Amino acid sequence: MVKAHVSPHELIAGRYRLIDIVHRETNRVSWHGEDVQEGRPCLVTRIGLPAHLGEEEAVQAADRVMRMSETMARVSPGRVATVLDALTEAGSLWTVTEWVDGLPLGQLVDQEGPFDPTMAAAVALQLLDVLEAAHGEGITHGELSPGQVFLRVQGHLVVTGFGLAGATLVPRLAAPSYASPEQARDERIGPAADLWALGAILYTMLEGRPPYPDPDWPASTPRGAARPPLGSMLRAGPLAATVQGLVRKDSWERPTRTTVRQSLNRVLEQDPQAVVAASRLRRAGAAARRLGPRRSGRAMVAGTALAVVTVAVAALAVTQQPPHTEETAGGGAQTRPPVSTAPAAEDAGEPVDATPRPSDASSGTPSSPAPTATAAPSPPAVSVDVLPAGYQVYRAPEGFSVALPDGWKRLTTRKQGDAAYRVTFGSDGDPRTLAVTYSTRAGSDPVAVWRDDVEPALRRQAGFRRIGAIEATTYQGYEAADMEWFSDTDGRRGRTFGRGFLLGGHRSFSLRWTTPSANWEKAANRQALETFLGTFRPDPAV
Repeated sequence: MVKAHVSPHELIAGRYRLIDIVHRETNRVSWHGEDVQEGRPCLVTRIGLPAHLGEEEAVQAADRVMRMSETMARVSPGRVATVLDALTEAGSLWTVTEWVDGLPLGQLVDQEGPFDPTMAAAVALQLLDVLEAAHGEGITHGELSPGQVFLRVQGHLVVTGFGLAGATLVPRLAAPSYASPEQARDERIGPAADLWALGAILYTMLEGRPPYPDPDWPASTPRGAARPPLGSMLRAGPLAATVQGLVRKDSWERPTRTTVRQSLNRVLEQDPQAVVAASRLRRAGAAARRLGPRRSGRAMVAGTALAVVTVAVAALAVTQQPPHTEETAGGGAQTRPPVSTAPAAEDAGEPVDATPRPSDASSGTPSSPAPTATAAPSPPAVSVDVLPAGYQVYRAPEGFSVALPDGWKRLTTRKQGDAAYRVTFGSDGDPRTLAVTYSTRAGSDPVAVWRDDVEPALRRQAGFRRIGAIEATTYQGYEAADMEWFSDTDGRRGRTFGRGFLLGGHRSFSLRWTTPSANWEKAANRQALETFLGTFRPDPAV
């Protein structure tokens, strides 16, 4: 680790020259820089560290940034800027990343004004892809802001700043107005905090200003910043409800990534001018792509605007393909299983027979490529006070309640004393089932419970195949994880979505929704899963 001079008139760490300021946010400044030893451009960012932070802790913070960069380069190649160096000096953390051939989103909004909903949706979809990759590895960004999101002229988005959250004891290092409410309260954060920041960034793109003003820094930290009501949205149009859902105060009320993705794709599908605009801007931005890192601000904006709309066209092309089939080819951000914002853990130790038992299942063997996993919607979509027609709340004597379709009943109940039980619900002649499992032997990591305790037992089932990654999330304020898989019953293909969450004290619940795989995307099945997740409640005494 190398000490750094903080004067922009000198070489940082003896090798990085600061040329022009690229973007400035509260407690963060980024420069177009040059590595004089390698003779190449780079992006140099200075972030103020808390005054009480000791030298050893500062060095550890820099080390964390380097380690996180390596991880993210593996799970999201090309979408996360590579950190070349990280160092500390005089209360500041300096990060040196590869030069990003484009503009930070904040600067683009400042120079070009608000985005239309199609452009904003296209950018948000790409950012969602990066977050899905990170959350699948149990990584929360925690410092997302328009200054950490770059739009490249080549047509894709690049994110910086991974590893800053958690590098110190403060809830956030920079851009307090993009801190989620739980982060502002200095509480533990997870994927839902990044989704809140995504909503705040969407608001900024659409309205041309942050949803909340930054408090003075460092005199006031996010913890002390009172959040006024969200400002009125005059330009959000079809994205207004999505933004409002993402910036909800309670993390468990925010929509899942799947729900957000569907909303963003709908906006792109409904814009017939996207392709025309992309063609026009492709020609306008050709010169900007040839100018290199020292291009003028005007040319950079033109090139980056091109990238935004090009992304919109790419996303639009995806949405025009047949929706989520088992034959969807794996690979690429669109085929990663979306992560919901609800917490999950699972059947710790798999104490009860894990086999989901639909009374029937339709045929339909998937092809070898991994299918697109569609995770569940978040709980707020359904309230126990306003249920869909044809549903009634069932209160189980074991200590939970959930809304079930009319005519559904308990099919099986399996118990292991007081340590665990599984109740399976369904209806005669209905191939779908919901299984609720409770355990007192859960581990402390919900992803690990699925991976190490549950999946080995599931692999003994005929035709078992996991769909995508096991996704860490949150659910009703609890740590959680989601997993989906195929399995065969009586030679017929079924598909199961499982969400498990940890209650603490080694106690856990899990919900497993199984349908014939060919019927997975039917509206009635999506509504059923949404209703189960939205209405399930453990008894507080459990």
